[in-house]
Amino acid sequence: MSPDRSPPVALETVRDSKLWDALPDAEALVEAAVGAVFAEAGLVCLPDAELSVTLADDIRVRSLNSEWRAKDKPTNVLTFPAVEPDETAEARMLGDVIIAFETVDREARQEGKALPDHVSHLVVHGVLHLFGYDHLDDEEAEEMEAIETRALARLGIADPYAELASPSAA
Repeated sequence: MSPDRSPPVALETVRDSKLWDALPDAEALVEAAVGAVFAEAGLVCLPDAELSVTLADDIRVRSLNSEWRAKDKPTNVLTFPAVEPDETAEARMLGDVIIAFETVDREARQEGKALPDHVSHLVVHGVLHLFGYDHLDDEEAEEMEAIETRALARLGIADPYAELASPSAA
């Protein structure tokens, strides 16, 4: 892995489901994605700050989504910030990103994307949420998507929003 892809945080990647055995290099993908988003977004944190990425399944993510967001369904990625966005530069623990295998795998197949690329995108997306980025309005979404696109390009992954932005045939 090239030095510019190494994350500037203590990164813990946890395989919480055997389903992730289908992606043997998942930890390396997570590490590269975290490094790329830190570089492209200019994220700042303490040198010993910690970040956790859990590779879970739909059952686990559905349970968390139900408990914390009152949505009784799985989703592709959940983020649990440990601090407020304006406190990340001085925080020891940044938070957790949790990814649901079945949902991510299904989305990748439906959208014609490689599973590793989609996983990398969701890691980037989740880390940005930990630092306060969001997509609640068009302006925020454009800013967040631009960073995601640059981070993924750093990894050699095509713009995941390119098809969404192209005009449809009339």
